Amino acid sequence: MTRAVFLDRDGVINRAVLRAGLPHPPQSVQDLEILPGVHEALTVLRSAGFRLVVVTNQPDVARGVQTQATVEAIHGFLLRTLPLDGVKVCFHDDADRCSCRKPAPGMILEAARELDVDLARSYMVGDRWRDIEAGERAGTTTILIENDTLEKKPGNAAARVGSLREAAEWIIAREKGRT
Repeated sequence: MTRAVFLDRDGVINRAVLRAGLPHPPQSVQDLEILPGVHEALTVLRSAGFRLVVVTNQPDVARGVQTQATVEAIHGFLLRTLPLDGVKVCFHDDADRCSCRKPAPGMILEAARELDVDLARSYMVGDRWRDIEAGERAGTTTILIENDTLEKKPGNAAARVGSLREAAEWIIAREKGRT
């Protein structure tokens, strides 16, 4: 079995668009801004033997605010640009009560089955309470990238950092301590 780092998209990989203090996804590939240090952080994690999978809620599709084709174009760009092994996406809204929308762990569990991932040796990096709860429910170690949004903050992440680069450093240091 392999190890993985599961990553939220907006606010972790790319800059989230803040409106009224709440994070929103970019509206197109042209609006997508990959955050500083992301490529380097992913490269370090890949070199350490981790599989890298984005797991992202994109409810604006269910809400009729964004098209599935646009979301898929953004993911295609990310897969071509960054050293990722895959992208799992939930297009549902809360009312759909699906098993894939975070905080449910469905996307993480599906990717783990497909890639033969040992969840107990894996990590979930996110910037919202939904990410941390999904990672915990899947059995991963969770890392919160802190932000200035108005959303409720999880109190139970294993680590709190300011960027994906810091998360990668924390993971690598923790893994060195295990050997």
